[in-house]
Amino acid sequence: MASVEDKYPDNVPGMFYVDTQCIDCDVCRDTAPNNFTRNDDGGYSYVYKQPENDEEMEQCMEAMDACPVEAIGNDGAE
Repeated sequence: MASVEDKYPDNVPGMFYVDTQCIDCDVCRDTAPNNFTRNDDGGYSYVYKQPENDEEMEQCMEAMDACPVEAIGNDGAE
């Protein structure tokens, strides 16, 4: 389960974040490309834009559910 204490500083403020458990598998970037991107130097994903509509929200939730190491969190903050 993702930990807000371990989230990458690259994440923009808001409800979704990626923490240090990320294994750079591409699942979130493929599932929600409008919201997740890659830190090329660090080799991990992070949230560069919080969802702004229902479609993006659904994609972020799907990415969180599909993450094989549960590195995506939702702290409920909007």
